[in-house]
Amino acid sequence: MTHNPIRPWRNIDRRKSRQIMVGSVPVGGDAPISVQTMTNTPTTDVKATVEQILRCADAGADIVRVSVPDEASSKALREIVREVPVPIVADIHFHYKRGIEAAEAGAACLRINPGNIGKPERVREVIQAARDHGCSMRIGVNAGSLEKHLLEKYGEPCPEAMIESGLDHIRILEDNDFHEYKISVKASDVFLAAAAYQGLAEATDAPLHLGITEAGGFVGGTIKSAIGLGNLLWMGIGDTLRVSLSADPVEEVKVGFEILKALGLRHRGVNIISCPSCARQGFDVIKTVEILEKRLEHIKTPMSLSIIGCVVNGPGEALMTDVGFTGGGAGNGMVYLAGKQSHRMSNEQMVDHIVEQVEKKAAEIEAVRAAEPTAAE
Repeated sequence: MTHNPIRPWRNIDRRKSRQIMVGSVPVGGDAPISVQTMTNTPTTDVKATVEQILRCADAGADIVRVSVPDEASSKALREIVREVPVPIVADIHFHYKRGIEAAEAGAACLRINPGNIGKPERVREVIQAARDHGCSMRIGVNAGSLEKHLLEKYGEPCPEAMIESGLDHIRILEDNDFHEYKISVKASDVFLAAAAYQGLAEATDAPLHLGITEAGGFVGGTIKSAIGLGNLLWMGIGDTLRVSLSADPVEEVKVGFEILKALGLRHRGVNIISCPSCARQGFDVIKTVEILEKRLEHIKTPMSLSIIGCVVNGPGEALMTDVGFTGGGAGNGMVYLAGKQSHRMSNEQMVDHIVEQVEKKAAEIEAVRAAEPTAAE
């Protein structure tokens, strides 16, 4: 909401982490929690990969990860980086040369576990390449691919094993005087992931990349991610996140922002507050909201819109939103602006009218922002 003050009981005290840079995006410290996703096109298909990254960036992605499994992908990465407006994280697993190639190709960050790429001299080569080309790194611990000796020690994937793995990889980087890293400890089990992140948050001041890995399809994965990531974020843990869905990467970005918006941690676009509808509704709420979500995707300005089917809760919700519409009788409803009753509008014209009012309000907000003096001034 733009005109409603933040209530003290809604504040989240974020964990104090040190800040690194992923290209132009700060991660950690007091930086906004960034939203990431990952492409699922073949990296060697430069055109398709660039198009997908551009769609994700338009949806709000701050950072996008691209898999670099072979030399051909490293070469394609160089072209991709030149064509996109967001920092690219190169996803590297076992081959140290891919890490070096990705750094040289312009990747902003390497997702790589230093303990998995072989001899110490190879690790040093990758670290030097990252240092030479201004790359940060992400240590990515995953419950499904823990080191054999840790599985033997603990008997199964558990928070302690994941934390120990992460700290072991951190030690390798820090022994080589490299500190531009963030770390994740992902699992598909919500409880396991949350416990691992809580323990890691106490053990290091490194920025934490949150994720519930292999969360599933759109509905199930969204729910698991909202529960797991939402609880961690509520505790103040997390500096950047990726929602992992078996779905279009753009949907991952949207869900990520919705989680942050629900907690008041990021504000982007229109937050639609709508009722589930019932027999009292004065118009088709579900269809209207579906249309408005599509029609308002282009709005990036943070603002709120209430769409409520009847007068039971409608007026109260509208009092707390920038624009509101509450269903009434005789084929029309009440339009609210800045929390106050403004005028009546027919149900037939309400969608176009609401879009017009939201666009007008967004323009007003942006005009005020543009007129505000900057810190430098």
